[in-house]
Amino acid sequence: MKVGFVTIIGRSNVGKSTILNALLNKSLAIVTDKPQTTRENLRGLYEDEHSQIVFIDTPGVHKPHHELGKVMNKSAFASLSEVEVIVLVVDASKRFGEGDRFLLGKLDPKTPLIIVLNKIDLVTITQVMKLKEEYQKHLSFPYTLLEMSAIRLFNVNELLEEIKKHLVEGLPFYPLGSETDRDEFFFAKEIVRQQALLQLREEIPHQLAVIIEKYTKKAKAVVIEALIIVEKPSHKAIVIGKEGKRLKQIGTNARLLLEKRLKERVHLTLHVIVKKDWFNNPRLLKEYGYY
Repeated sequence: MKVGFVTIIGRSNVGKSTILNALLNKSLAIVTDKPQTTRENLRGLYEDEHSQIVFIDTPGVHKPHHELGKVMNKSAFASLSEVEVIVLVVDASKRFGEGDRFLLGKLDPKTPLIIVLNKIDLVTITQVMKLKEEYQKHLSFPYTLLEMSAIRLFNVNELLEEIKKHLVEGLPFYPLGSETDRDEFFFAKEIVRQQALLQLREEIPHQLAVIIEKYTKKAKAVVIEALIIVEKPSHKAIVIGKEGKRLKQIGTNARLLLEKRLKERVHLTLHVIVKKDWFNNPRLLKEYGYY
């Protein structure tokens, strides 16, 4: 069997999680239009008759403004070692900049590199050509470049076939039929956080975290209690909304997605609490699972 680890890395909001979901043909990673939606490395497993690929979805590399941002960058960079392939995802609609140059400097020339120009449906041929020239200018080692639109599923199979060229002979890393290395606590937390982000248009998403306080499987339903953590009392009021309507909508949307995932009834209870400056507090970051 051909096997391998593949890191999917890139700057914030370039579509890494959308690409992972497209490659796996399932909604494993949460996706929103907010930068830095992904906060932790997530392994998703692809397998077919001849291969098993462990994809590692990573937080978007960015200039950190708090301790959580530093932790996210560290997590992303840690995924670059001991993998068979690096998939560098680029937003084709954005100009090449200092952040792209910085990220290229973190790559190991010895590891096969596939550069994916994502969101190709949003750009002109001239934009693509200029971007390709920039990467030719800044990279002195071999790489493969692929144009892609993950949201339209354009060139997903082509990316998969390119990755397979670099796999090695070996035994599966995980039992056949596995989906991920994460448990259902993780996905409950992520689904609640996703639905909160989608409901919130105010400037508070990066100051919001979710932890699961209770997860109990009963005869007729899965009972989940989750805490939504915000930084300020004013943020708490925004999350709850007028007469509790926004929090209720977050809960309803999250419950429906959890029931779809678990194929069981779910009783979901949400509470909102304030923890000032939590994203700069190493103790709280560890408690919330980011270390």
